[in-house]
Amino acid sequence: MERYEVGRLLGQGTFAKVYYARNIKTGQSVAIKVIDKEKVLRVGLMNQIKREISVMKLVRHPNIVHLYEVMATKTKIYFIMEYCKGGELFNKVLKGRLKEDAARKYFQQLINAVDFCHSRGVYHRDLKPENLLLDDDENLKISDFGLSALVESKHQDGLLHTTCGTPAYVAPEVINRRGYDGTKADIWSCGVVLYVLLAGYLPFQDSNLMEMYRKIGKAEYKCPSWFPPEARRLLSRMLDPNPSSRITLAKIRASSWFRRGISTSSKSTAVDEVSTDSASANTEDKQEVASIPKLNAFDIISLYAKFDLSRLFEEPCLKKEIKFTSRKTASVIISMLENIAKHLKLKVCKRDAGLLRFEGTKEGKKGTLSIDVEIFEVVEAFHLVEVKKSNGDTLEYQQILNEGLRPGLQDIVWTWQEDQQLPQQSEDQLHEQPPNNQLQQEQHLDNQQQPPEQQQLLLQNHLIQQEQLP
Repeated sequence: MERYEVGRLLGQGTFAKVYYARNIKTGQSVAIKVIDKEKVLRVGLMNQIKREISVMKLVRHPNIVHLYEVMATKTKIYFIMEYCKGGELFNKVLKGRLKEDAARKYFQQLINAVDFCHSRGVYHRDLKPENLLLDDDENLKISDFGLSALVESKHQDGLLHTTCGTPAYVAPEVINRRGYDGTKADIWSCGVVLYVLLAGYLPFQDSNLMEMYRKIGKAEYKCPSWFPPEARRLLSRMLDPNPSSRITLAKIRASSWFRRGISTSSKSTAVDEVSTDSASANTEDKQEVASIPKLNAFDIISLYAKFDLSRLFEEPCLKKEIKFTSRKTASVIISMLENIAKHLKLKVCKRDAGLLRFEGTKEGKKGTLSIDVEIFEVVEAFHLVEVKKSNGDTLEYQQILNEGLRPGLQDIVWTWQEDQQLPQQSEDQLHEQPPNNQLQQEQHLDNQQQPPEQQQLLLQNHLIQQEQLP
């Protein structure tokens, strides 16, 4: 911690405190989350801390709080994170509803970030204005991945089963305790967030918790008169109590209300099919290469097992992945990957800078095979490439890897770096078990026209201790 000058307290919870700090050498402002080891071990929260570290290393996105590094002593764990000067989005909404354009901007950034999380096999499961921070430029940043789940946490039925989240934002299928799709549950929560931004209060409110659950189960809510018709239609599809018919993220992006204000020439984080038009493809490649993510010193050190501090906390991950380094430019690497994918009859999708996805055209034993390839710049013309199975059958993935990708990439690979085999966990260990009191009862947002005493009551409710679902 000698590198940081620690300042004022930004916030605190039962097991951690967050401080403002400054990097003495660079002058960069950061937030340091200090976790008490003894307390988290006493209540069995260590697995949750491990999972949070694993997830935050997976999700690097402009609208997600960045984890710079993790340090530890005998008594403390330190998360060095991006500092968001604007604070919680909740504080803005507490003053009243937002203007439509402001609400749309935050919602667009939220959907972009959630879509990216899902592409990496991460489900947040506690999306709410308190967990959405704002940076200096008023850009939204998702934070607090303590209740998140990885795709490996799914049971044999392909669903998640841990009941967690904040009651007012949680999807009906989560309350029903019969298993749920993490993607669909996050979309419901995004719908509640959108309603709150536009209305200034929650769609499902009642002093009786069970009555509120009944309203959630039937999607019993009313839109205020000032809601635009397009926003009403979008909300009705996001707050569909039937997860199988609930709108998808792709269709949210395509909706007219969401698209308004987005320039057709602006960069999108949506999944786009690789264009067959060469001129268009060249333009996309230039944009992709221009914003290839760069590895910082902590990232580079963590590539080597002997110096990887995060391995002290991370849970073994069953995702099969390999890494290789290349002295070729990013454009050459991308071009080579696309050619190999076409030869293997895999569909190529592009996401954010430096991230490609290969998808099979047929469904295999465990669904459609998906392979994520992410490119990082170490220094100019020297790149690290990570290849990872994100869905489908492992044997099918290994066959494509050994018979297609490895031979095809040999001309551009400088060295292969195999990940060390991690000890296999039992199924019970894989299914995360967050501690009790994760489901918070909060009824805190109300219309700006409501009397001050009601707003004060709602603010008090916001501070209520966490309460488990009955």
